[in-house]
Amino acid sequence: MRAVRKVGLALLLALAGLLVLLVVEAVIARRGPVEDFVNPSRAPRSLGDDGAPLTYVVLGDSTGAGQGAGYDAGIAVGTARHLAAAHRVTLTNLALSGARMADLLRDQVATAAALRPDVVLVAAGANDVIGLTPTGSVERDVEHLVARLRAANPAVAIVLTSAPDMGAIPRLAQPLRSLAGWRTGQVNARIREVARRGDLVLAPIAERTGPGFRADPSLFAADRFHPDARGYATWIPVLNEALDRALRPAA
Repeated sequence: MRAVRKVGLALLLALAGLLVLLVVEAVIARRGPVEDFVNPSRAPRSLGDDGAPLTYVVLGDSTGAGQGAGYDAGIAVGTARHLAAAHRVTLTNLALSGARMADLLRDQVATAAALRPDVVLVAAGANDVIGLTPTGSVERDVEHLVARLRAANPAVAIVLTSAPDMGAIPRLAQPLRSLAGWRTGQVNARIREVARRGDLVLAPIAERTGPGFRADPSLFAADRFHPDARGYATWIPVLNEALDRALRPAA
């Protein structure tokens, strides 16, 4: 019995030590390098001269806003240019750095719904991963977001990026980085379930680009957290493919 108690005490001490280590690493990560950044203008931007008009709205966090790269190198403009090959696109980017899914629901979706968009890219989830948002809350927020958009336009095409692979972030030390990778999977599973139930298109950013980011830290910006222009360039083909599927006429 005494041996069992000793083992139990050792486990408790190890867990306490791990918790302290994770907290310290999180504090250090928050105090890492920060680059000046201004969220993009919400003014509409026109791209393309031919084809049918297409109202395109981006909702999201810093990745939707293009933090870490020049704005035109980010995913909003990159995907809009792709759409402009076949459409006269009006892009409105409502993404805000730091936003979680609940923030999209509170601060962005009403403006998006008023535009009655034809297609919406929802680029968020990273802050829910690192901010420890309960996965059930993420799922409900995405469901409500989709419902608001469809109430404004039942035919709207919606693409969800889910969270990028937060286990690739060089700014996070181990074992915090591994925990972030595990959390990415947990959050994305809930987003994937909403996509399945709602017949939405999922752009699997974490699965398709995460291995590349893990192998090549130079794909990150100087803050060692956001993608740089080369990093976003690995996302854009995945997003373009998903947007094409979302806009493809039903068979």
